[in-house]
Amino acid sequence: MKLLAIDTSNETCSAALLVDQGVVQELTLAPRRHGELILGMMQRLLEQAGLELRNLDALAFGCGPGSFTGIRIATSVIQGAAFGAELPVVPVSTLAAMAQGQFRREGQRRLLTALDARMDEVYWGCYEIGAHDLAELCCAEQVCAPDRVTRPTGDGWQGVGPGWGVHGEVLTERLGPALSGTNPDGVCEAQDIALLAAAELTAGRWVPAEQALPVYLRDRVTQAPA
Repeated sequence: MKLLAIDTSNETCSAALLVDQGVVQELTLAPRRHGELILGMMQRLLEQAGLELRNLDALAFGCGPGSFTGIRIATSVIQGAAFGAELPVVPVSTLAAMAQGQFRREGQRRLLTALDARMDEVYWGCYEIGAHDLAELCCAEQVCAPDRVTRPTGDGWQGVGPGWGVHGEVLTERLGPALSGTNPDGVCEAQDIALLAAAELTAGRWVPAEQALPVYLRDRVTQAPA
C-alpha cells in the first residue's frame, strides 16, 4: 500500500508517506504558514520515494476538529490533489490521530483527547486501542464545556492534547480517579493519520474527492477565531 497523509489542523504542519509497513514523516512547527509549506512537504516525500501522486493508492488528511483555517487548508489541498490524480480520500479525525500518537509514543491504550475549542469549550474524544493496535472510538466526539465532557467507564485513562493544557484543572476534576495522567503536548501528526487511514482504506471506507469534507463538530463556526 502507498498512501500520503497530511495534517494542518494545529500549530504544527506535517505530511507522511506510508509505503507498506514503513512511514516517513516531515513535521515542522509553523503557525500560520501551513498553506505555503504543505505542498512542498508532500512533493519532497514523493520525490525521496521515487513516486508520483498517480502511483499512490489513496490520500488522507486530518479532517478536524481543530483550527478552522488549518482544516480548510488541508481539505482544499487534498481535494485538489485527489481530483488531479483520481485518487480516493480517507478523512481521519484529528482526535483519533492524537490518541494513536500517544499510544505510539508511550503505549497507553485508554486515551482521552482534548483540544481547546475556544468559547470556554473543548473538542473531546474517548478512544481505546483495539486488538490491532489502532484507536477505536468509545463514544461520540463532542464539543462542550470541559465540566460536561463524557466520562468513560473504568480507570487508567490517559489525557492527551493541548486542551489539557488549557482546561486541565476542570477536566481533571471531571474525570476524578479514572485519570492516570496527562500529556498536553501531544498533537495530531500525519504519520498517525496515515496508519489509521491505511486500515480504513483496506476496509473500503473512503470517499471521492468531492466528499472529502472538514468536520468542525461545532455549528457556530463563524463565532470562533481560526
